[in-house]
Amino acid sequence: MRTCRYRHGGSERWGLIEGDRVRPLTGEPWAGGLPEGKPLALGDVTLLAPVRPSKVVCVGRNYLAHAREMGNEVPKQPLLFLKPPSAVIGPLEPIRCPAGSTDVQHEVELGVVVGRALSRAGAAEARQAVFGYTCVNDVTARDIQREEKHFTRAKGFDTFCPVGPWIDTGLDAADLSVSCRVNGSERQRGSTRDMVFDPPALLAFISSVMTLWPGDLVSTGTPEGVGRIQAGDWVEVEVSGLGILRNPVA
Repeated sequence: MRTCRYRHGGSERWGLIEGDRVRPLTGEPWAGGLPEGKPLALGDVTLLAPVRPSKVVCVGRNYLAHAREMGNEVPKQPLLFLKPPSAVIGPLEPIRCPAGSTDVQHEVELGVVVGRALSRAGAAEARQAVFGYTCVNDVTARDIQREEKHFTRAKGFDTFCPVGPWIDTGLDAADLSVSCRVNGSERQRGSTRDMVFDPPALLAFISSVMTLWPGDLVSTGTPEGVGRIQAGDWVEVEVSGLGILRNPVA
């Protein structure tokens, strides 16, 4: 099952994707939203970010090769940081490079959407709490990150968290290809099998620190090959089985 959020006729709705059509839902899909009304042609709606999370929890250095390319060791426990909800944008919305950075970079990631409240959970409970998966681009002002040695400002700018194009609830995340292209040229390619900590382990660990709420988003780390993007570029991040998330850079 694929769910989305879309705009049509001036209103925003949650939806269920049925082939090349989208059927409106009565509410958030993880909260039991039900199909209602007539389906719309997918081409007639504007897809928005498929989540409106209370928080975006991200994981750093969760792929060995990426940790090495950044000159870092793999952490013994998941390295967590947050992006504000204001960073979230949807498909085709522009990533805006801030004036204070000259090195904005792409990071393709598998996103996990939480389907139920989770606190102090074990891995088995965490696995049951996964609603579905989506594509995430963890955009980063790398020069700011290097200078400050912290992640919040470097990764928290408005538009620095493209998400979409939808959520898939039926995927097995154990071995998915993740890739990024800039202007059609491949920059990153990896597999979720190379994660140091898999999604259930990450959700369990995060829930030992903070309660995860339905609709929250966990971004699971990026493979090697991160690189610079600039105004005029088009960035595509893709996870096998999840489609392609495209965003221009402004």
